[in-house]
Amino acid sequence: QVQLVESGGGLVQAGGSLRLSCAASGSVFVINTMGWYRQAPGKERELVAAITDGADTNYADSVKGRFTISRDNAKKTVYLQMSSLKPEDTGVYYCNADLIEDRKHIRYPEVWGQGTQVTVSS
Repeated sequence: QVQLVESGGGLVQAGGSLRLSCAASGSVFVINTMGWYRQAPGKERELVAAITDGADTNYADSVKGRFTISRDNAKKTVYLQMSSLKPEDTGVYYCNADLIEDRKHIRYPEVWGQGTQVTVSS
C-alpha cells in the first residue's frame, strides 16, 4: 500500500508563512511528478504547484513569487513553502503524485493525500 500524508497546515495571519510537507509511505519505486492542489469551499480543485523528477517546476499565476515547491527524493517528500500568504490562499491543500510502487512496478498516476487545511486570516 502506498499513501501520501500531508502536514503543516493551520491558521496563519495574512503576510505570514507556512510550510507544507507531503511524505510518501509504503513501497515506492519511483516518484515521477509531484504536486500541490488546493480547493476552497464551493470551488473546483486547482493546481498550485508541481515538480517533476528532473526538478522542473510549474506554478499557478496567483502564487508565483510567493510559493516554492521542492522535493527530497531520499525522504520521498515534497514541500510547499508559502510566504506572503493572502486570505484567498485559504483552502484544503492536497498532495498528488504520479508514482510506481516497488513490488510489482505498477504505476499509480494519481495518488492523493487526505488534505490539510490552510486558513489565512485578514
